Amino acid sequence: MQLGMFMQPVHPPHRDYSQLLEEDRQAILLADRLGYSECWIGEHFTAIAEPITVPMTFCATLIHQTRQIKFGTGVIGLPITHPVAVAAHAAMFDHLCKGRFLMGVGPGGLSSDAEVFQTGDPAARGRKTGEALDIILSLWANEAPYEFKGEFFDFSLKDVSRVDWGVGKLVKPYQQPHPPIAMSLVTPHSFSAGVAGERGFIPVSGNFIQPRYVATHWPKYVEGCERAGRRPDPSLWRVARSIFVCDDDAFARDYVANPDGVMAHYFGYLMTSFRNRGALFLVKPDESVPDDDLTASQVAQSMTSAGTPKRVLDQLIALREEVGDFGTLVSVAHDWDDPERWQRSMRLLAEEVMPRFSQHCDASQAAE
Repeated sequence: MQLGMFMQPVHPPHRDYSQLLEEDRQAILLADRLGYSECWIGEHFTAIAEPITVPMTFCATLIHQTRQIKFGTGVIGLPITHPVAVAAHAAMFDHLCKGRFLMGVGPGGLSSDAEVFQTGDPAARGRKTGEALDIILSLWANEAPYEFKGEFFDFSLKDVSRVDWGVGKLVKPYQQPHPPIAMSLVTPHSFSAGVAGERGFIPVSGNFIQPRYVATHWPKYVEGCERAGRRPDPSLWRVARSIFVCDDDAFARDYVANPDGVMAHYFGYLMTSFRNRGALFLVKPDESVPDDDLTASQVAQSMTSAGTPKRVLDQLIALREEVGDFGTLVSVAHDWDDPERWQRSMRLLAEEVMPRFSQHCDASQAAE
């Protein structure tokens, strides 16, 4: 069982932008020192609450200050950037970090991004994502001349008269044939999970849905693997969760439940998006709770593993029993309202919780 990090991030919009970027950098530097295997960074153009606009640029500032952590995009919104640009940027970044790159891709989920880039139709956005990804993989696998005529992208590169001088050639990734591709999974019985299984991509289940829906992702992934004749490997599956570890269970309960606190702010922010989509059921502890009665504090308490190392361990074991076997626990990076408290949480998770959780998972697998 590996430990990773997902940094959306979600910060209060009044905070200083430069300070936020440095705080997020320091979180990843600490994660690297503690042995976290990977970090996933969100991409958002039109939100100061989620202020990382270009994950690869952000991660490039960390390459030479880190030792082993891998950098994941969580995710590159393929409908809003030309596939040639994505292919070129990703290939260069893969070389800069010497293969410590995990390429998460998707349609993008921020409503204001969809509006400004005119990608509001969900069905069209999904088709455009698939078309863009196919183009990127083809660009990496082949040499010019290129000619693509699709539903959304129509371009060519036919002039290879100066190819011996390097003109008309695209940079190929450091990892061959390409960096590992990952897809985020949110909806119950996710269609994307089946696509990921069929194409051999990494499935990453989001932290902002209840475990009962996370549990529907792996069966769909297995179906996709079976269609392609591929053996499903649970070690590829990433499951993201909000986790807060401290030295006192009562303090943890109060901290997470605080309606004016960091966790309620985080889940309240997400609830505004789900409410607009008519999808509040994804975060409800109990589906029978009326939408108007649901509070961010209730959601935070039901969706956060919190307490002493022993209590958090018990909660993670229960999570695994509910959703099934997976390979990497992805802990969500929250706003550091108290940097020392959150740094200690990361240390306790890495040094006290994860070794025991890994032992439990190993024993469970051996007993099966």
